[in-house]
Amino acid sequence: MLLGICALVFFLPWTQNIRATGTVTTLRQEHRPQQINTIIAGRVDKWYVKEGDYVKKGDTILLLSEIKEDYLDPNLLMRTGEQLQAKKSSVSYYQNKINATESQIGALQNLLKAKINQLENKLLQTRMKIVSDSMDMVAAENDLKIATLQFNRQKALHDSGLVSLTQLEGRNQMYQTSLAKRISAENKFLASKQESNILQIEFSAVQQEYAEKVSKAEGEKFGSLSMVATGQGDISKLQNQYASYFIRNGMYHVIAPQSGQIIKARTSGIGEIVKEGEMLVHIVPDQMDYAVELFVRPVDLPLISAGQKMRFLFDGFPAIVFSGWPDASYGTFAGIVSAVESDVSDNGKFKVLIKEDASFRKWPAELKMGTGANGIALLKNVPIWYELWRNINSFPPDYYKLTQTAENK
Repeated sequence: MLLGICALVFFLPWTQNIRATGTVTTLRQEHRPQQINTIIAGRVDKWYVKEGDYVKKGDTILLLSEIKEDYLDPNLLMRTGEQLQAKKSSVSYYQNKINATESQIGALQNLLKAKINQLENKLLQTRMKIVSDSMDMVAAENDLKIATLQFNRQKALHDSGLVSLTQLEGRNQMYQTSLAKRISAENKFLASKQESNILQIEFSAVQQEYAEKVSKAEGEKFGSLSMVATGQGDISKLQNQYASYFIRNGMYHVIAPQSGQIIKARTSGIGEIVKEGEMLVHIVPDQMDYAVELFVRPVDLPLISAGQKMRFLFDGFPAIVFSGWPDASYGTFAGIVSAVESDVSDNGKFKVLIKEDASFRKWPAELKMGTGANGIALLKNVPIWYELWRNINSFPPDYYKLTQTAENK
């Protein structure tokens, strides 16, 4: 009977497993203990909490005061706002100047058009006068030719004694009158041409004069545009400074980023100086999803996969463990592998994250971050004789591949 019982025991099922040690952590990074650092340098003025106190998100932890000379002015934000408003007013003035200059340029261009039209009309009149004077001069030339012929004939008759001296003098007077008319008509014709030339010169001078005035006005306009662009750049810079000062004013109160317990105060005294980025305290969140991080040997890593079940023994929580019969153990807790890291840790092992398996037994509420944990990864069910034979020959556990179930999916 004893031999039969021993033979029967050899064929009982045995759950292969591998063991690893680790600590309690959380699944999400923001649930882990974190540092609270100061963003700006300053002097500690007042503490609102002490180590061990529980705070809520947004509670003030301590108050800092300014130590940098660039920010010591208590009215710095107001003065920067005044500078910003003054610069905006300056840009507005230059914009109004641009508008006035554009109106001036438009007025000059309209005046130039009117002046050109006036000169063109006057030039047209002068050209018509030139034509009229030229015709008068041609008529005077014809009268002079006729008077000259008549005077010469009269003179010839006088020399022949056929006409009296009085008749010759009458013809001479008519000749002199025609000559004077021709000279007068020629003078008028030349004066009209001269007037036309003067109008041409005046036309060019007016165009040049108004081109210079428009160019000067456009130069003032572009100068104002340059000042507007410079002012807008200064406004952007001042707005940036104002926003930075405003945000910096809100950094003197160091607040809790989340609810939790304050621990490990690095700076303690009133009046101590802290640097940018220096750690002030630690905070341990009060709401977290606990997990266990185990470190598995590289030889056992192929036996671990996501979704695999594990059992735990937490430090401080008594348990009775039967290695090969997990269902017969007492005081253990269950978990499911959540992630297996692909990179080796500093200790030469691979980190595995295990989340709670509430379907078996809820993890104790008294768990704290950093509590030690011993993990047992449940592998394949084999007979006891096979497990004895494997251990005698120092063979590793059988390669275990998790079968995906509908629940795991």
